[in-house]
Amino acid sequence: MSEPEVHEEASPHPDRKAAPEELVYRLRQQRIAADFGYFALKTENLDELLQEATRLAAEGLDASFAKYLRHLGDGSGFLVAAGVGWGPGVVGHATVGDDMESPAGYAFHTEKAVISNHLSNEERFRTPALLVEHGIKRALNVIIRCEERRYGVLEVDTPGEGQFDESDVAFLESFASMLGVAMQRGEREARLRESIRHQEVLTLEASHRVKNSLSIVASLLSMQARATGNDEAARALQEAGQRVQTVASLHDRLWRSKAVRTVDLDKFLHELCEQVMAASSGVTVSCRVDSVTVMTEQAVNVGLLVNELTTNSMKYAFNEGAAGTIEVAVAASGDGTLRLSVDDDGKGLPADFDPSTTSSLGVRLITSISRQLGGEPKWVRLSRGTRFALEFSPASDL
Repeated sequence: MSEPEVHEEASPHPDRKAAPEELVYRLRQQRIAADFGYFALKTENLDELLQEATRLAAEGLDASFAKYLRHLGDGSGFLVAAGVGWGPGVVGHATVGDDMESPAGYAFHTEKAVISNHLSNEERFRTPALLVEHGIKRALNVIIRCEERRYGVLEVDTPGEGQFDESDVAFLESFASMLGVAMQRGEREARLRESIRHQEVLTLEASHRVKNSLSIVASLLSMQARATGNDEAARALQEAGQRVQTVASLHDRLWRSKAVRTVDLDKFLHELCEQVMAASSGVTVSCRVDSVTVMTEQAVNVGLLVNELTTNSMKYAFNEGAAGTIEVAVAASGDGTLRLSVDDDGKGLPADFDPSTTSSLGVRLITSISRQLGGEPKWVRLSRGTRFALEFSPASDL
């Protein structure tokens, strides 16, 4: 605790408390300081914290006035940013000087507490007009600071006779210390939020550029498919181009939704299913998804999987131009596991279908993505059509 600067002329009416009264007075200050410490830990609103600090500081010192003076810098003095007891129009508007001839200015620049027990007899400092207007006779000023900077001054004032002492300084400095820590914490959190916001902007921009690059690759593959004279090679290049374009479309959808870390899977898959159905002729694609939020990387894999499954159903489950239905569903279980299913009412699986031995690139891709999601794919023959099912757990945000 810094050594307080005490005015040499004591109050002509010293209010020395008897020992029992002094003990009760100090115990009450300890309780008030503890209450404020709890409040400072739980609140995130700095204005509320400053207002509560002035209220409790005044209560703890048996005073009717208190204020937080925010240092404005550039010679503009202090702003009365919070306070109790003052007349209308003072808090949030009134300013006082910050020079060395004012008690608050002296406390701020020297970082020493200032006790003025009888302002009318004060010789070192001038009495600010605000204190004169409110009949203030005694004042106690302590600096609010942290390791990095000085914020302002916490001041308690009273029109009553009596005497502030070094124990009162210790009480008020405990408030100032907690306020300094809270203000520093608020500034650091603000810088962190700005850093996160900047990182999110960079991530979205990267996703946008990835989408553009993938679209170029898809266009090149499509051009090469048209240029080749081999039908099988052309078909493989065309399918590869479509898959690359699917990834590009997923990144575009994420970029447009400004999703950086997590994605609303319901909205994401509904939009994807609408896009798939728009490219079909006669096949209806429906979507039923529980309200689930997943990590962005996982959403991309789910999107790739749904796109591959619905595309395969349209190609192989239905005759060209035939009507049919594909239903995409994601259900959340009680233990947090997600169950993805894609059903169609088409021709069904071939009799010799075996996902473990098939040479189909689509099936191998589906199996690979399913395992990346942490599940094992299952194909089930229905009375009419086929069901694909996959259970997986949402990735944690580590």
